[in-house]
Amino acid sequence: MPTYDEDRAAWVAREQLAERMIPYIGSLYRDRGVVTSLHGHRLINLSVTGILEAHERVEQLGHAEIPLEDTLEVLRGLRAVAPGPASLDVARLADGYRAHGGDLEDYLAAQLEPVLTGELPRDAGADVVLYGFGRIGRLLARILIAHAGGGHGLRLRAIVVRKGAENDLVKRASLLARDSVHGPFAGSVEVDEEQQQIIANGTRIQVIYANDPAAVDYTAYGIRDAVVVDNTGRWRDEEGLSQHLRSTGVARVLLTAPGKGAIKNIVHGINHDAIDAADRILSAASCTTNAITPVLLAIDEAYGVVRGHVETVHSFTNDQNLIDNFHKGDRRGRSAVLNMVITETGAAKAVAKALPQLEGKLTGSAIRVPTPDVSLAVLHLTVERPTDKAEVNDYLRRVSLHSRLRQQIDYVESPEVVSTDFVGSHRAGIVDGLATVADGTTIILYVWYDNEFGYSSQVVRVLEAMSGTHPIVLPERAVVRLER
Repeated sequence: MPTYDEDRAAWVAREQLAERMIPYIGSLYRDRGVVTSLHGHRLINLSVTGILEAHERVEQLGHAEIPLEDTLEVLRGLRAVAPGPASLDVARLADGYRAHGGDLEDYLAAQLEPVLTGELPRDAGADVVLYGFGRIGRLLARILIAHAGGGHGLRLRAIVVRKGAENDLVKRASLLARDSVHGPFAGSVEVDEEQQQIIANGTRIQVIYANDPAAVDYTAYGIRDAVVVDNTGRWRDEEGLSQHLRSTGVARVLLTAPGKGAIKNIVHGINHDAIDAADRILSAASCTTNAITPVLLAIDEAYGVVRGHVETVHSFTNDQNLIDNFHKGDRRGRSAVLNMVITETGAAKAVAKALPQLEGKLTGSAIRVPTPDVSLAVLHLTVERPTDKAEVNDYLRRVSLHSRLRQQIDYVESPEVVSTDFVGSHRAGIVDGLATVADGTTIILYVWYDNEFGYSSQVVRVLEAMSGTHPIVLPERAVVRLER
């Protein structure tokens, strides 16, 4: 049995290896626009212990152990071959190289040939404007700033709000810097009063005060062909959202709520391929729709969904009252922090906009509960092909690791996890394997989701798809097939 001193020495040695990775991870991201990950778990901006935790996490999910030495060697090789902007899975590259052998740089060059373009593209980013700066708007800002890199992707250029007070700018910056749910901003937040700008980790964000979405001249601030992300929820139809397109400098609009009428509701990973260059207005659907649709697709393609009911146990939102007061909605006038509130959800019907094959097969309802973030969807499904708990869980675990839905679906098996453990998850939904019930043609799944951060991560993915800035994912390899 190892002694105390031996275990401490081994841990310190692991820390030293992780420390040596950080400069490679950082320079690949800043200088080349390369996002590195381990089986989909990002390495950029991680601390030493974060890098070690990422290695342990993928092993717990059923992957083979990834020696830290292998990760470091591949990172060094990537820096030497200097690929262009891409999302590179270091673990898969390490696995492939161990099986292939030979010269590492030659192997990497062969695997990354599509992005070995020499000079990096200039001005390849896309301007983004956040119209509204509430819960989702501020989290989108955090993600966009963290992903800014060398400026080859999405560029947060401005936020548009109504002026609330003389010290409005300072208050907006403070809300970005401090968050009661998601903690402090990772970095520095400053204010330039003269220029009316917030400066976050070197990103200058113009604060524009306006009451009319059609009356802003964004080109006056050097912003052109921008995607405006409307996270106010005030307008949800084409007529209302088209107001943004009348402002100079706006190319497209993305709504962070379910769109009405003919507006396409996009759930990234499901139907983002339906985005056309001609689409001027799109919706990123709702947090619940994003959480359940990928899991429903996986189950439908493997087992065939006959019918089902979706019950979402949802954290309260800003639309509810803190204490009992008048509200135009049923039950929502009662105190959000003291009550469970039965209400409606359109998520079950909205699924059909992304998955037409489930049209008319799902019903849904919701219970708002006194927690500020992280919700739980319970999917009670009748399927065509009989199965059991072990088979369903093994399938969903593999889907979370290897399928085309691995950015959307996560999987966990622990008898101790509770809602706060999923604050900050960048996946759309997390299947709780221990809670799964499967008996014959009945499957009941419990899917956790950070209805703020997880949803915001999906919105950013839609933004990347709209603007053509989503990096190519390499290496390519066969993944688990979602089919019966």
